[in-house]
Amino acid sequence: MSTKVDIEPEDYKEKYGFSDSTESYAVRGIRGLNEEVIKEISRLHDEPIWMEQLRLRALKHFLGMKVPKWAPELGEIDYQSFYYYARPTAKTSDSWDQVPDYIKKTYDRLGVTEAEQKFLSGVGAIYESESVYHSIQKDLERQGVIFSDTVTALKQYPDIMKKYFGTVVPYQDNYIAALQTAVWSAGSFVWVPEGVKVGMPLQAYFRMNERNMGQFERTLIIAEPYSEVNYIEGCTAPVYSSQSLHSAIVEMIARKGSLIKYTTLQNWSKDVFNLVTKRAHAYEDATVSWVDFNGGSRLTRKYPSVYLLGPRAKADIISVAYAGSDQVQDTGGKAVHLAPDTTSKIISRSVSKDGGHTAYRGLLHIAKGARNAKSTVRCDALLIDDRSTTATYPYMEIQEDDATVTHEASVGKVGEELLFYLMSRGLSEGDALSMVVNGFLEPFAKELPMTYAVELNRLMALEMTNAVG
Repeated sequence: MSTKVDIEPEDYKEKYGFSDSTESYAVRGIRGLNEEVIKEISRLHDEPIWMEQLRLRALKHFLGMKVPKWAPELGEIDYQSFYYYARPTAKTSDSWDQVPDYIKKTYDRLGVTEAEQKFLSGVGAIYESESVYHSIQKDLERQGVIFSDTVTALKQYPDIMKKYFGTVVPYQDNYIAALQTAVWSAGSFVWVPEGVKVGMPLQAYFRMNERNMGQFERTLIIAEPYSEVNYIEGCTAPVYSSQSLHSAIVEMIARKGSLIKYTTLQNWSKDVFNLVTKRAHAYEDATVSWVDFNGGSRLTRKYPSVYLLGPRAKADIISVAYAGSDQVQDTGGKAVHLAPDTTSKIISRSVSKDGGHTAYRGLLHIAKGARNAKSTVRCDALLIDDRSTTATYPYMEIQEDDATVTHEASVGKVGEELLFYLMSRGLSEGDALSMVVNGFLEPFAKELPMTYAVELNRLMALEMTNAVG
């Protein structure tokens, strides 16, 4: 029976912090990091030889790398302690009735099936290392839209996977990308044909259940010319007293005139290391939008990026972080202008309380020849108390004279006068704090579907109430 640490409000634990028994798992867990583990993961996926070879090259590269100096805490992680693979069921289902009852109950409690019924084009449910459920509306299927888990896509669409896998984020890119490429499982594969517009969101929900679990999903989204797609992912895990590791790679390719919007709401438990690489290539007249919320976790390092490869390509990045006691949220965004007439906007907002630490870490690069590039970067931080801290690390590399760049940064505290005014109008201190914080996060919340915006407001209300006892 798992031991939980009582650090969350009771209603939060009721919705997210519970755990399921692992006794009925098809594969209980593969622990440790070596060649035999990598080969076993590849065997269980029934992968082509090229993927197994890619995994082994990535593992060798990772084991030969040094921990990056700017992230020394990565060297404190015991990579041999994690389970790199666990399979709750024998196969992925496209019928909710065929999913095991205990997993259905988990996702029912998280509201995933309810969300599917209300407003989604398709849903994927990833539990531990594998997809347990994938569904897409029939009319989109008839238009040729593919929404699958990545392991299945490797079998059903091998040519597309081999052509694009690892081309946006190669394993040599960074320390965690090498590890992730070696041990990845599950994730989403989306391919939208030319001219098709997916009007309602596709959603994936990632759930870690086992203690000391490592979840390493790999997502690949390709939008062909003049197509549009909106993808939303949510993530949770139970609260344990031991470490878990979440490391994802997201690769997106936006062809000419296409639009991809990727929204993330991650609210891991406070024992999770959340280490993620998300990157998109945007071609001529394409638009890529990252909308990113990072809450929970012991440590998050995540910097969604867009490489603007074609004229008039556009990047919008909204990064929001919330850090409580004993939490570090090191987040931000990157825009790389490699073509003329490109535009980018990076908005970062963070909230720190109870000694939590947030940091904006971003990159703006305008290459020589990227004439008439325009970019705006804004970083705003809100401190709830005197124990909390925040930092900003903006990197700007401007190699083209014909460019327009603005950068703004601010740090503010919740003033006693404002709280007094709101409380004099009948609000409790917790409600007053929630109102201030939700107003501060409004640029992020307005980008969300209503159901998710309400959930975000509720989460912040719980945190602010907890902050004042």
